Amino acid sequence: MVIEGFEKAPVVAGEELLALPGFWDAYLMWLSETEEYDATQGWFGVDGADADAACDALSDEDRWPAFRIPFAGGHTAVVLGCNIPEDPATEYFITHPEWRRYGHLATVSGHQAGPGLSWRELHHIARTPDLTAPGVHAAYARLLLLLPALGDQDLPEEAAGVVGDALLRAGVSSALAPHLAEALLADHPLWEPAAWTLPAVSPLSDDPEVFQGILHCDGVMSPRCETHLAQGITREQSARLAQALGTRPAA
Repeated sequence: MVIEGFEKAPVVAGEELLALPGFWDAYLMWLSETEEYDATQGWFGVDGADADAACDALSDEDRWPAFRIPFAGGHTAVVLGCNIPEDPATEYFITHPEWRRYGHLATVSGHQAGPGLSWRELHHIARTPDLTAPGVHAAYARLLLLLPALGDQDLPEEAAGVVGDALLRAGVSSALAPHLAEALLADHPLWEPAAWTLPAVSPLSDDPEVFQGILHCDGVMSPRCETHLAQGITREQSARLAQALGTRPAA
């Protein structure tokens, strides 16, 4: 079993697909399509045949690739290609062995939902791999895999440089990486950038629906427009998640 809750689906570990020459082209090219930039296969330094082969592997209806991104506290962010015929989607979520349900981040499909991550969370997850758990451990690959779930109206100045460096490590030329980074961080084709804030919560509150340290998203299309990320988790589990996301200091 690769992902709990998807036992009846043909889910397979997808990490080996990252080695395909056309992987990043097939995975990210759609995200770089903006009013100012036209998505071009050549930006990733691969030919069309390699990009097409990677696209076929990512969209295989008989093998749904799951990319596991383990981070602190036993949590794992997952990028899952749900290759349902006529209704494909890419799901972004977080799992933990103690949770009854996963925490929904975003959906890229005809019925999209997002954004699912702030820049602060994305950058923190990318840099804090759990090397004892299976999955993707390279920081640049973790960042780029989760990048489509990003939507943050307050990106720091260094964000483009961080993404540009990740693209260099993924094989983009030094001449093109800065331009492609800007395109990937420009207007998301599926949702608007959102504001992310910590809810004002009294430390004495005993409301079981109020969790401290989990960012709130004001995007109306976001699964995270509530103050909590995962349904049915305890306050202690939520505190550990907030620490793992870098939005709450360790006790």
